[in-house]
Amino acid sequence: MKTLFLTLSLSLAPLSAPHAETLHFVTEEYAPFNYTKNGKITGIAVDQVEAIAKAAGIDYTLDIMPWARAFAMAENQPMHCVFTAGYNRARAGRFAWVSPLLEDRMVLLKRKGERYDELTIVKARELKVGSQRGDFAVEALELIGFRDIDLATDIDITVRKLLTGRIDLMPTSIKTYERMVKDGLPVEKAMLLAGQIYGIACHKDTPPALIKRLQAELDTLIKSGEQDRIFTAYGLPSGTRTAENDVKK
Repeated sequence: MKTLFLTLSLSLAPLSAPHAETLHFVTEEYAPFNYTKNGKITGIAVDQVEAIAKAAGIDYTLDIMPWARAFAMAENQPMHCVFTAGYNRARAGRFAWVSPLLEDRMVLLKRKGERYDELTIVKARELKVGSQRGDFAVEALELIGFRDIDLATDIDITVRKLLTGRIDLMPTSIKTYERMVKDGLPVEKAMLLAGQIYGIACHKDTPPALIKRLQAELDTLIKSGEQDRIFTAYGLPSGTRTAENDVKK
């Protein structure tokens, strides 16, 4: 009988053992939110993602790559999440969302000193606009009528194109613009665009329990003031708190 009991116990053990699930977070080079410094992936969004994954007790990996590739991985490969991703209606049902890592307005930038008098959306459409392949800003611009957008693989290439005159305007967030100015880049606001919420976009089949745990930890991070402290640590003003806003994910 003891032998039979031991045999049954051993055979049932794997069924009751906890199943380790690893989430694979992917992102792009887009300072100050996600970027590589001294060989380490860091940034405002990275700090938040790592903090909530650890607090939720979730095993994870973190990799950095061109945005289009990162976005495709999160959409097509289970247990993959991409950040910092702009949320909109078109993307809502394609991913399982954890947000907000950031709430910000978008802005069209121009070279410092360049004059585009009384710039409007209609006039801006006549100029050469550039962005990153697969970036939310491309979709946002297309929705308001922009066509023939010059696409690069990452934001650094887009910035170089702007500064060398290969494009006239580029979209980015207000906070990224503030960081560019702080770093001494000769860019200026051409015009403001609509506001935007950014978060973590996970493969739609990611277990709901994992998404729920991550969201709960992000809510706690925001309410505790830690999200504000992370922004401040990177030299940017803290964003509007959004944990209790009526945001439909």
